[in-house]
Amino acid sequence: MDCPSTSDIVLLHGNSCPELANLIGSRLNIKSGGCSVYHKPNRETMVDIGDSVRGKDCYIIQTGTKDCNNNIMELLIMAYACKTSSAKSIVAVIPYLPYSKQCKMRKRGSIVTKLIAKMMCNAGLTHVITMDLHQKEIQGFFDCPVDNLRASPFLLQYIQESIPDYRNAVIVARNPGSAKKATSYAERLRLGIAVIHGEQKDADNDEIDGRNSPPNVPKGRMSDISSGFPSLVAKEKPPINVVGDVGGRIAVIVDDLIDEVQSFVSAAEVLKERGAYKIYVLATHGLLSSDAPRLIEESAIDEVVVTNTIPHEIQKMQCHKIKTVDISILLSEAIRRIHNKESMSHLFRNVTLED
Repeated sequence: MDCPSTSDIVLLHGNSCPELANLIGSRLNIKSGGCSVYHKPNRETMVDIGDSVRGKDCYIIQTGTKDCNNNIMELLIMAYACKTSSAKSIVAVIPYLPYSKQCKMRKRGSIVTKLIAKMMCNAGLTHVITMDLHQKEIQGFFDCPVDNLRASPFLLQYIQESIPDYRNAVIVARNPGSAKKATSYAERLRLGIAVIHGEQKDADNDEIDGRNSPPNVPKGRMSDISSGFPSLVAKEKPPINVVGDVGGRIAVIVDDLIDEVQSFVSAAEVLKERGAYKIYVLATHGLLSSDAPRLIEESAIDEVVVTNTIPHEIQKMQCHKIKTVDISILLSEAIRRIHNKESMSHLFRNVTLED
């Protein structure tokens, strides 16, 4: 790729993904801008930018990890430091946006993703590059342009090149909510699709938004009119069932994030019982929290494939089934195109909104 001029560009990164930042810098032939991010004994975040950023385009590479609150504060302080140092533009490269699952209203809660977006824009960000947002509508929370890149071409390439006899595979949606993503993969690979139905919902997907019943208010002069409301029928979890044929096939479960893996392990057990002889899990972001490596190692899953949007070297040492796909070339190309004021449509050429 034609690298951007290094005279007016500064590449910075926090403590969340130094390896990914170095890969992006080497592809662009740009040295990191000498930014020191550290914590004082009282856990305050300190940022010291060694090089001048006046009148320059600053690109801050910071992702979300299990230490997401510190990741966010580091990004905000780095962005504000660039803003107060008269940077020309401040672009945040956030491969995994923290709190992106809290993008819906909950009962007596808040839409945390919108709060994070407002904080980032107020800190001085003029552009955001991210990857596979949990919901694409999150882009509307930002008051600046957002480029939501897709990792699906890299994962599709992995299926075609690294899964033997992938033509005998079936793409599996872990729950009905991820059927759209599974359908997109299946159409590109010309494969069939299966959906696991009846699995217990994750807490972050439960539709609890406080609108199930009218609020209890003390009786006053106003007459009670709630007696005419129809009562809601309580939800009952149906028995687990696989919609689609997986017998004698390779099952490929696709999702955007794999964090707590118990639901993936349960899905793999069901697929094994239905006759799948190999089970792969593909996801863009691999948080792999808690004892995820141990559960994967002991499960029926044959391989878990994630990208390097989130560092997971320690988890790979604990579980040999975890494989990594490098997406630094996509992020570096996005930076190059934005800096050179080129169209970004080429990066979305073979990708549809259903991904």
